[in-house]
Amino acid sequence: MAEQDGPGAGRRAPGELEGEVLAALWAAGEPVGAGTVREQVAGEPAYTTVLTILTRLHQKGLVVRIRAGRGHLYSPVRDEAGHAAAGMRELLEHGGDRAAVLARFVSELPAEDEKLLEQLLRGQREG
Repeated sequence: MAEQDGPGAGRRAPGELEGEVLAALWAAGEPVGAGTVREQVAGEPAYTTVLTILTRLHQKGLVVRIRAGRGHLYSPVRDEAGHAAAGMRELLEHGGDRAAVLARFVSELPAEDEKLLEQLLRGQREG
């Protein structure tokens, strides 16, 4: 099958659009509508597509929405670091042997990150 140009070309990986929508919400720094989010997402997705993604994120508990006129304003439940940490925690909980998962994770960290983690565990640095 030949590569397409125009709409539908270069489809996003699963979850990528959700990530872009969350990034737009984090960048906004305040509750915003779907139209504002759409303007910040690459590839000019349809307004209805962005609205569907925002609705899914709301159903997953990742964003809150506030009624504003006939529509809603959306904002993320957590900041970007909190979202990443929650994802890491979820993976750890479903990764089988916790000790093995943590050991592998730490063994594959760059030296700078290993030192940072050590400082955080000792309470020498605020997160």
